[in-house]
This record gives sequence, structure tokens and C-alpha cells, in this order.
Amino acid sequence: MTEALSRTDRGELPGPGPGSAGPPTAGRGYDDDGLCDFTARELAALLAAGEVSAREVVGAHLRRIEAVNPAVNAIVTLLPEHAMDQAHAADQLQARGGDLPPLHGLPMAHKDTHDTAGIRTTYGTPLLADNVPAHDELIVERMRAGGAITIGKTNVPEFAAGSHTFNRVFGPTRNPYDLTRSAGGSSGGAAAALACGMQPLADGSDMGGSLRNPASFCNVVGFRPSPGRVPTWPEDMAWATMAVQGPMARTVADTALLLSVVAGPDPRSPISLETPGSTFRKSLHADVSALRVAWSPDLGGLPVERPVVAAVEDAAAVFGELGCTVERDCPDFTSAEEVFRTLRAWQFEAGLGGVLDRNPDAVKYDLAENIRAGRGLTAADLARAEQLHTALYHRVRLFFEQYDVLLLPVSQLVPFPVEWEWPHEVAGEAMHTYLDWMRSAYWVSAAGCPALSVPGGFTAGGLPVGVQIVGAPRADLTVLRAGYAFEQATHHAARRPVLP
Repeated sequence: MTEALSRTDRGELPGPGPGSAGPPTAGRGYDDDGLCDFTARELAALLAAGEVSAREVVGAHLRRIEAVNPAVNAIVTLLPEHAMDQAHAADQLQARGGDLPPLHGLPMAHKDTHDTAGIRTTYGTPLLADNVPAHDELIVERMRAGGAITIGKTNVPEFAAGSHTFNRVFGPTRNPYDLTRSAGGSSGGAAAALACGMQPLADGSDMGGSLRNPASFCNVVGFRPSPGRVPTWPEDMAWATMAVQGPMARTVADTALLLSVVAGPDPRSPISLETPGSTFRKSLHADVSALRVAWSPDLGGLPVERPVVAAVEDAAAVFGELGCTVERDCPDFTSAEEVFRTLRAWQFEAGLGGVLDRNPDAVKYDLAENIRAGRGLTAADLARAEQLHTALYHRVRLFFEQYDVLLLPVSQLVPFPVEWEWPHEVAGEAMHTYLDWMRSAYWVSAAGCPALSVPGGFTAGGLPVGVQIVGAPRADLTVLRAGYAFEQATHHAARRPVLP
């Protein structure tokens, strides 16, 4: 463990970085609250102009973490001295007049399933509670090269399985808008940290909704890119397309900024797309009046709570007011359930079967059942799943010849009590497994579409509700532009939680 981590575990504050004249203070006229509540693009502009230093920005965020994180439990490994050393190096680079990378000086806590060289990465399991990887994985490698400053790791469910963030290493992450509620998952720590201003950007991953569900629960933005948009490495099953990595932020423009750094081809990923990441650094402002927008409150019959339905209905009305052609319609998601469940179980067994064999009593029940389900699959089962997967892709592809984007619920219910492992009922219909309530997200995963969770409003009790904007395969930029237009028209993202 690094010295910075050991000092944090003792509750000590970060001291000055090398060569500094004293402890970091807020920037020129900007107090801690101002620096923590700026968007990432605003912070990047202030840093580039020399109006604030990287040490001032990182110091402000470390103090926000100290004040807020004990109640929320979003950041689970904190590296204050390490972060301040990096910030000092970033300031020295700027003082020498060097070219500044796009994320220069921005603090980042990485998802605790993303390997970080020399920094504890637990995957939310006691089996890896002291695991310190030797190498960064590709998404972390790109963010560090892009100038991001690593301050720690964000909480996840065990092996990122499930869309509620709790584990036996660190406990649950709580929703900043209501500490008695779930922050979602599996990128729940990242979403809660963003909502609280503990970091301006966050990385995540998404198989069944893990970038989108927590964004919906915490009133931030989460983007599931098209498979291959953000290449993954190292990866044992490099041809698989169900799980992706991607960006989260408090605004759509900031989400696109992070995407611009982590996207782009890499020869280590056989499915990586050739479009350069810099494509997503451009302005998202566009005339969206020509968009053809479809919307569905229930993806053709799923149980969905009324506040979620209302958010989708309101979103459809907003796009109508923006001049778009708006129709109630939905692709045929027949077979998406079988495709997702089969391929997910197969991948879980391939990746974690050995872990279960070696530690049968140390893996949570629902995850163990998924692994065992994968073990029981036959060649015929996998062949059928891939055939259905192909048919689903073509049905969705043809649907998007008629429409540009599709509006859907992100999650089928609002944030549920943090003590629950998973909701057992949605809109009066029983949920039989910990995956059932996530269908509105994972059916989209099975279709291979890019999908954005963008703040869509609040319940009468003040709980956030997201709206899912889905596009045709590889139409990531169209989705981001539609999300940006919706965000600018509604300003739901501007409502921040009352900090603990």
C-alpha cells in the first residue's frame, strides 16, 4: 500500500506537494465550493488560462471528499499525497510552457473494477481486498495520458454484478439525494461522487446498465458507447460486445469530453472502432429540429413505475417543442431477454468460474447462480443465442432507418431503499432475480446500441429520474447531440443534492 493510502486510513489530510510554499488553498477568487461545482470543461478552461492551479483544484476536491464521503461512501480508496504530487507535476508542466492535455489537472477516482498500477483494486470482493495491480488497464492509461490526476477508486458491487452498489469490503454507497436510498450500480460510487462534486468526471463500465442506472438514480449523465468505441485491454474475451466501458459526468458536454480521451482505435482490441476520440471534443450544439424521435414508456410491455413513465412522456414533449417529429413507437425486443441472459451467464462463467470453484462460500449467492447457469449452457444454447442476437440487431437496425433516436426509461423504478439487495416488485409485478428490474437497460445492451442516461426530472419526493436516449449502432454522436439539446432545454442536471 502506498504511503498516501496509509495516511488517509489514519484520517490525515494531504500535506503540501514537493516544492510548495504551504497547503493548497482555493484559487484566485474561487472558493472550494466553486471549484468543486464547476463543470469539467469550465475547470479545464480555468486551468489552461492559469486562473487556478492543479494543486488548488485537487486540494478543493480532496476537502470536499473529506467533508462528504463519510456519509455517502462513494470513494473507497483515497490517495491524497499521490494526487497532490501529480498536481504539482501538472503545474510544473504548465509553468514550463508545455502543451496541456485535455484533462490537465482534473481529479479522477477510477471505478474499483478498473485496474490501476500500484493502487488497490478490490473488485468489491474480500478475495481481492489487498489486490494491487502492476499495470493500468487501457481506459485508465488513456485518462492518465490525457492529464487526469488519480485521487482514488470508486465503490462497486461484488465483481460489478448487479445495479446496486454494496459489498462486503466497503459496504453500500448511498444516494446523495436521499441517504436511505440506493445510488444504483455497478458504477454507483462514480455516480454518487459526481453528484456530490467529489470529482468532475468519472469512468465506468456497462453490461446491463451499469453506466446508465446509477446516472439515473443520482441525476448525472452516463453514456454506454457502441461496442468498440472505447476499446478494452487487457481482455480475455476480446470479441465479446455485451460489456463496454465509458464516461460519466454532470453534463452531456463533459461526458463527451471524457469520451474524446478514452475513445479511439487500439490494435490490442479486435473490435475497436476507427473513429478518433477527438471527434467527440467538438461542440455538441446542433439544430435538432430535423430529428425523428420515437418514444416508448415501457419497451413494449415492461412494468414501469409511474414517475418513470411521466419522465419519458415529458421528454417526448420537450423534443416536440424543439421541433422534432415525435411518435410513440418501439423496436421489437423479442429475444433480447434470452440473448442477454445467455451471453451474460456464459461470460460470467468464463471469467469467474475458477473463482467460484476455489472459493465456493466467498461469492455472493446471485453471482454464484449466474456462474452456475453459464456452466450449464450447451453449444446449442450459445448458437441459438447468437442467432437471436443477430436477428435482434437487424430488427433494431431497420427501426433506426425510420428514426434517429429512441426515448426510453433508464430504470423501471426510482431509487429503492439502500438496505435491499434488489427490488422484488416493480409497479405491482414480482421480480424473481436481481436482474429482472434492469430490463429497460439491458435489452438495449443486447441490441448493441449507444445509449445515454440524462437527467429527466424528479419525483414529488425529490428522487432523481433519468431518461434513456438510444441511437442506432455506432450513432454515438447523434445520441450525445440529442442529449445535449434535451439538457439545455430542461436544466434538470442543474439541481444538485443538499450535501451531507
